Amino acid sequence: MLSPARSIPLETHLSSANPSEFPANVPWALLVECARPTPDLLGLHERLRGGADWHLLLELAEQHGVFGLLALRLLDCGEGIVPREISEELKERHRAQVMTTLRLNAEMFRLLDGFGVLGVEALVIKGPVLSMRCYGDPGLRNYGDLDLIARDNDLLRVTEMMMGLGYEPRVPVIAIHAKKAPGEYAFLHSRTKLRIEFHTEVTFRYHPRPLPVARLFEQKARVIIDAHEIPALSPEEELLLICIHGAKHLWDRLSYIADVAAFVSRQKLDWGRVKTAAVEIDAERMLRTALRLAADVLGAPLSGEIEAYVQADPVAERLTGQIMRWLPAGGSAQPGIFERAMFRMRMRGGMLSSAAYLLRLSLSPTEEDWADSGGSKRPRFWDALRRPFRLARKYGRDGKS
Repeated sequence: MLSPARSIPLETHLSSANPSEFPANVPWALLVECARPTPDLLGLHERLRGGADWHLLLELAEQHGVFGLLALRLLDCGEGIVPREISEELKERHRAQVMTTLRLNAEMFRLLDGFGVLGVEALVIKGPVLSMRCYGDPGLRNYGDLDLIARDNDLLRVTEMMMGLGYEPRVPVIAIHAKKAPGEYAFLHSRTKLRIEFHTEVTFRYHPRPLPVARLFEQKARVIIDAHEIPALSPEEELLLICIHGAKHLWDRLSYIADVAAFVSRQKLDWGRVKTAAVEIDAERMLRTALRLAADVLGAPLSGEIEAYVQADPVAERLTGQIMRWLPAGGSAQPGIFERAMFRMRMRGGMLSSAAYLLRLSLSPTEEDWADSGGSKRPRFWDALRRPFRLARKYGRDGKS
């Protein structure tokens, strides 16, 4: 059994770019196998018989947001392979995750009922809906808050309702009235500490083009969770959303890739609609990169037509290689500010459009840029000027905040 080296940074253990290059019982290789849509369970048993650094494996799973998948695979192996203390820790931590998701789901049902009374439409994204679509279980994905899409015109009514239910807006109400756009409109319950985040057409700043909210509501679907019909995005729009979300976070966690791999493996998709939606918001490269990662890292099955579509963009292939170099470190060795900037430009595609995209991300202030001004006192122009300097402080030098 490999002995844990707690004083050595995690990325020191994980220096290879390609998951297939790791020895079979190294924690990263084990974690990748557990995150596959169709893992080789017999092969996994054989790998585990050779021993593993169990504590590093659990730490890595937590860091990459795939603890539920790891627990599912390892608990099936039995105590003859997994040590008893590790098995008990898996059960306890997974139980805690399930309890959190149950509380969030119960609150989701309550909020949706309230919106119905109020006459406000909302769509649930990611969280329990994505977990059901990817894994058939609303508690298998790791999420600590709820994300919903609402129309910007409904936001003041949403805010009033949330405050009436005991939630405190993390964005000052005066800023909401002033139409200042944060990264998301977050609400924290004063007693339960549950966090709810609302997104509108003005908050999805990492989308290459504005979010087509009207179309999303027109094409909405329903996902059944505990006998409740949950309003959600169409599968095609949800796939595109998680591809853009992964690109936003530079694909620095295995969970982002695992969701895409599981989604395309389980869902029946209209690929024509997927590609058309990607073209409409200029997210084709983000989609291609996500699909290539799902196939190359986790073996997600792609049809010949979609594989050809993915391979048609050589830049997406180079971006995938770049991501796979920093992926194992799970965000603990993020690229610096200039590497991040170049990555975002290449991910956007097109010389002029990519430069405009980077400029918009660099100069569009969020609540971190204007929170200290009370939300509305300082002109937006000064917030925009302040933002590049804050980003330089956050991601400069070693790339860590």
